[in-house]
Amino acid sequence: MSGSALLWLGVVFAAVSCLVSLIVLRRLSLMAGQGEADQLARLCVMMERETAARVAENEAQRARMADIERALSTRLDQRHQEMTETFNRIARMMGRDLADMRVTQSESLREMAEEGRRQSDELRAAVNERLHQAVEKQMQTSFQRVLEQIAAMQKAMGEVSAMTAQVGDLKRLFSNVKTRGGWGESQLRSILDDVLPEGAYETNRRLRDDSREVVEFAVRMPVRATVPPVLAIDSKFPTEAYERLLQAVEDCNPDAERAARRALETTLRIEARKIATKYIVPPVTVEFAVLYLPTDGLYAEVARIPGLLDEIGRTYRVIVMGPGLMPAMLRTIHLGYVTLALERRTDDIARLLGATRQEMLRMDGVLEKLARNASAMSSSIDEARRRTGLVTRRLRELDVDTHAAPARDDGFPPPPATDDGGGAQTDMAPAWSREGAGGMGRS
Repeated sequence: MSGSALLWLGVVFAAVSCLVSLIVLRRLSLMAGQGEADQLARLCVMMERETAARVAENEAQRARMADIERALSTRLDQRHQEMTETFNRIARMMGRDLADMRVTQSESLREMAEEGRRQSDELRAAVNERLHQAVEKQMQTSFQRVLEQIAAMQKAMGEVSAMTAQVGDLKRLFSNVKTRGGWGESQLRSILDDVLPEGAYETNRRLRDDSREVVEFAVRMPVRATVPPVLAIDSKFPTEAYERLLQAVEDCNPDAERAARRALETTLRIEARKIATKYIVPPVTVEFAVLYLPTDGLYAEVARIPGLLDEIGRTYRVIVMGPGLMPAMLRTIHLGYVTLALERRTDDIARLLGATRQEMLRMDGVLEKLARNASAMSSSIDEARRRTGLVTRRLRELDVDTHAAPARDDGFPPPPATDDGGGAQTDMAPAWSREGAGGMGRS
C-alpha cells in the first residue's frame, strides 16, 4: 500500500474519531450536568492529543513506507534488468540451437526421403514381380479350372441326355397302366417284406367265392382265431391327374391347378369306392381296407385336399397311405404278432409250470419215504454201536480178570472159581446170544 493512501486513511480515522467524540460529548452534556463539563473537556483534550499522536505516527509510517517503496523500486529495476539480460541470452542460445536443429532436421528429412524413395522403388519392383507371378499362376489355375468345368459340363450334358432318355423311357413306362400298377405293387411288396414276418401276408388272394376279383395283398391279422381275418391292401397310382396338377403348379395357373385337384379328388373317390365294394368282405376281411399311393409327393397332394382323407375313411372305410405311413401301420401289426406269440408262450409256460408242480408233489412223497427209511436206518446203526460197546466192555473186564489171577507151579492158570464172578462169566455167552438175538429182532 502507498504512503499517500496511508496518510489519507489516518486523516479519515482522526476525523471520524473527532466526530464520534463530539457526538459523545454532546450526548453526555445533555445527560450530565454542568459539573461534568470539565471532565468532558479534559477527555476531549486527551482525545485530540491522541489524535495528533496518531497523525504523527501515520506520518512516520508514511515516511517509512516511502523509503520501502523506493528500495523495492530499485530492487525491481535491478531484477527486471537481470531477467531481461537472461532472457536475451536464452533467446540467443535458443536461436542458435533452433538453427542447428533446423539444419540437422533438414539433412535427416532429406536422407529419409532418399531412403524412402529407394525402399519404395525396391518394394514396387518386388510387388510388381510377385503380382506378375501371382497373376500368371492365377490365370493358369483359372484356365485349368475352366477346362475342368467345361469337361465336367460336357460330361453332365451327356448324363443329362442319358437321363432325359431314361425319363422318356420312364414316362413311356408309366404311361402303361399295367406297368405302373406293377411298379407300385413291387414297392408295396418290398415294404411288407421289410416289416412283417415271413408268411404274414398273401398275394393275389380271392376274397369272395362267387367273384374272380383278387386283392393284391391280404395281410393276416394277429388275432386268436382258427381262420384269422385279413387286411386288404391295394396299390393305386393315378399318374395322369398327378402330372396335370404338377404342370399347373409349375405354370402358376390357378384355374388349371383347381381343375387338376378336382380331377385327382374324383379319381381317389372312385378308387376308394371300388376297393370298398370289392375287398371289404367281413368276416373274411376286417372292417376296413388300405389304398396305397406309391409316392410321398402324390400322398402330400392328396392330403392337401381339405377333408378328403377323412371323408374317404368315414364313407368308404378305406385308409389312404403313402410310403412314409405304411411302415408305421405294418409295425403295429407286427407288434400284434409279437404279442400273440408271447400269449402262446405264456400258455406253454403255464402248462409247464403245472407239470412241474405235479412232479414236485411226487418228489415230496419220495423224499418223505426216504426220510422214514433214513430214520429207521439211523436207529439200527445206534443199536449196533451200543451192542458193540457192550461187547467191548465185557472183553475189557475179561482181560482184567485174567491178569489179576495167581499162577500155579505148573505154569497153568487156576481153574475158574464157582463164585458169582464165575457164574457171570459162564453165563456171558448166552447173554450175548440172547441180547444179540433180541437186538437183531428189534432192528
